[in-house]
Amino acid sequence: MSKTYDLVVVGGGPAGHSAAQAYRAAGGDGDVLLVAGERRAPYERPPLSKELLRGELEPDALPIAGDDASFYDDRGITLRHGTAIALHPDRREVALEGERDAIAYKRCILAPGARPVRPPIPGADGEGVHLLRTVADALALRDATPAGTRVVVLGSGFIGCEAAASLRRRGCVVTLVSQEPAPQRARLGAEVAARLAGWLEDDGIDARYATTIDAMAATGDHTMSVRLSDGSTPSADRVLLAAGVAPATDLARGAGIALNDDALILADATMRTSAPHVFACGDCCAAEHALAGRRLHVEHWGDALAQGEVAGWTAAGRDAAWETVPGFWSTIGDRTLKHAAWGDGFADVRVDDHDDGGFTAWYGDVAGTCVGVLAHDRDADYDAGRRLVAEGAPRP
Repeated sequence: MSKTYDLVVVGGGPAGHSAAQAYRAAGGDGDVLLVAGERRAPYERPPLSKELLRGELEPDALPIAGDDASFYDDRGITLRHGTAIALHPDRREVALEGERDAIAYKRCILAPGARPVRPPIPGADGEGVHLLRTVADALALRDATPAGTRVVVLGSGFIGCEAAASLRRRGCVVTLVSQEPAPQRARLGAEVAARLAGWLEDDGIDARYATTIDAMAATGDHTMSVRLSDGSTPSADRVLLAAGVAPATDLARGAGIALNDDALILADATMRTSAPHVFACGDCCAAEHALAGRRLHVEHWGDALAQGEVAGWTAAGRDAAWETVPGFWSTIGDRTLKHAAWGDGFADVRVDDHDDGGFTAWYGDVAGTCVGVLAHDRDADYDAGRRLVAEGAPRP
């Protein structure tokens, strides 16, 4: 049996990084182990679909700790690259793939994130088909798509839209395929979705809405055969699957930790799970929000950092609770959106246009309470809206 760690953090994404750092900042002592699944220190993922894909940044610019090579050593955090394959809360042990001895812990924070979904489409796991979740994914897609490459992007979520715009800027010919009638319509409303569709059109992206891919296959001459549900066959050399993610919660399920129907780890506002001494944060969980008064699931970079900080403080024996309003920024081409919302629905939305080309979307519930804001080129509205959502104030 190896030594007992005071804290083991499983997951090398933003939530895991934040949790380990916060544990130290909160006065947590003893040995800390951060287990990262990739052969890299925790890094920023937002640039993967933008600057890294476009070739404007390289991987060495992405570590969350910046260029401080001694960041983890200076804080007494051992960074180990490996994959956790079993968790035993009753024995307080974590097993890693390829290691004979389990790792003993006093407290464990689960932050394994999520995995990209590969839809059950014939050919989806074949040659020429890409995912976009890691640095390796982004570099492989970048290397495979020089100017002139014909790329079909499946999915009109923010990763799909961002990547489609970035590929166009690389000189690729891009077809975007989406089951939605317009990008993010269910999440952001019809009027905002129509504007996003206009941005994609302005960038020269051929968007096919209310359709999907029925089948795809490499033809053997570095091209792809792609058939859509409407019967059309867009020309393609590569396919990018950006059809969402699924929580990486197999470890928690195997440990008997409570999950909801969406396979998300259930956590309270302090990030405690149903298992003693085990916490969860980030994309893998549905956590109680101290202000909203209900469990929320968000897949935003900033919220992974915020939940990780709460988990680290709680594990160190300090009082903390998740109470920041969820939100994200997205850049599609050269246009940036800033969004803050509870994220679990709205009754109606009002969009205000501004003279400089910006706009603000205000989201309200049935009582007229502000439950979300989305702003383009209107930072003051974004900041004000975030405060209104937190306060449960009326929509302006």
